[in-house]
Amino acid sequence: MRAFDRPAMPIPTSMRIRPLLPADLDAVLRVQAACYPPAMQEAAAVVKARLDAAAATCLAACDAGGVCGYLFAYPSRLGRVTALGAPFEIAPDADTLYLHDLAVDPRAHGRGLARALVAHLLGRGRRLDSSRGLTHAALVSVQDSTRFWSGLGFKERSTGDAGLLTYPAGAVHMARPLT
Repeated sequence: MRAFDRPAMPIPTSMRIRPLLPADLDAVLRVQAACYPPAMQEAAAVVKARLDAAAATCLAACDAGGVCGYLFAYPSRLGRVTALGAPFEIAPDADTLYLHDLAVDPRAHGRGLARALVAHLLGRGRRLDSSRGLTHAALVSVQDSTRFWSGLGFKERSTGDAGLLTYPAGAVHMARPLT
């Protein structure tokens, strides 16, 4: 069985995954600050605009303390990379579910939340596949996370998109079939 075919680690019953809401913005910014260096943190207005543009593909993981993880994604085209700090550009001819930002607060590490958020979103992407023609999932791996993404079936994929150059050295464009 391939790693991405395995069921996600069960989430403790005290946790849940739900759609990300505008009211979650402060919590998202707190998690972002706990997970990324200042140069990679994105402004509140950009984060809000992304949620407004792609609410159907943005998720929150919550526990008794509130939002402890999130995943922002949107319909795009294979090979396109959203520049760090840029708004989402929803592609009318989308073929790819682009996972832009996944973060889990350090207080919730070790619970399988990152895998669970990705599995939940990819399941949603498969349902969108029939209505929108999405055939791939893609992302930019940062902070030495390629091993994590490889375990979910993503593989390095070259792209000439200038958006990749806005990320720190070592960023890797990765993709996988959605189905």
